[in-house]
Amino acid sequence: MTSSTQAWISAYAALVGEEVPTEVERESILALAGIAARASERTAAPIACWLAAAAGLSAGEAIELAQQIEPTTAEPDQ
Repeated sequence: MTSSTQAWISAYAALVGEEVPTEVERESILALAGIAARASERTAAPIACWLAAAAGLSAGEAIELAQQIEPTTAEPDQ
């Protein structure tokens, strides 16, 4: 992660009142985003991460659920 990325994430974490994600957490978040993006469109990645956070899921739980969705069974974009 570049220093500017780390600085932005640190500043945003402070604004939202959360700790900066650890390296393991960052890797898990990016893995979830990757699953969503590859299964449909890139725009699914941030939305999937937001949904997981809104649901209070850990990154591991979110990844496990995302892996259950088959690209052919996902609903088409509305």
